[in-house]
Amino acid sequence: MIEREVDIHTSDGEMKTFIFHPEHEGPHPVVLYLMDAPSIRPALKDMASRLATAGYYVMLPYLFYRGGPFREFGMSDEDMHARRDLMAGVTPTNIIGDAHALLATAAADPAARGGKVGVVGFCMSGGLSLALAKALPDRVAAAASIHGAWMVRDASDSPHLGLRAVQAEVYLGWADNDATAPPEQLAVVRSELDAGGVRYAFDFYTDAVHGYAPPGTERYNRAASEQHWERVHSLLRRNL
Repeated sequence: MIEREVDIHTSDGEMKTFIFHPEHEGPHPVVLYLMDAPSIRPALKDMASRLATAGYYVMLPYLFYRGGPFREFGMSDEDMHARRDLMAGVTPTNIIGDAHALLATAAADPAARGGKVGVVGFCMSGGLSLALAKALPDRVAAAASIHGAWMVRDASDSPHLGLRAVQAEVYLGWADNDATAPPEQLAVVRSELDAGGVRYAFDFYTDAVHGYAPPGTERYNRAASEQHWERVHSLLRRNL
């Protein structure tokens, strides 16, 4: 397994990105693996590496780069406040420029295959996966939102709007009792997907909470997390 980090230039600064892919039998399909609110940490890198072992070129960008250089966050009140401020700089609009920069970097790497790509987002980036599926319909063939947050918001770039543009197959992993994505929002998103004729599947968990997929916290739910792996692998295999 190849693991490396690069600094990718965007119109807003330098975006550190961690890249994972197999050593052999490339080039490999590209998957943009978008971090959750706790940011990039060993657990998320391990998840990106696990996905890459299945034969993908996985790009894990540090989306808080607009607020300063890469750093890992702890669970202190200070770090939690810092993350909250940085999250404001990650939007369904500016993720599009980030994606163009990521894909340009991949295009210059012989280990990365051109053509259709996948996007997997967690928590704050669940909606970003839909945003990219809308903005890049000719490139994004598979989009997964895992316990996505703020999928329906009062903004013109809300993830649930404009889904008629989506050509990708979509997967939604939704947890009950999630203050960032209450169950009624799932109905709104599904209605928009249906209206747009989008192929999609979803799981609704009553025994898991927001943050169930990444290991290492009390929110981790092994059964739900392993099912998300099955769903993501199946989604990517069908479409990439």
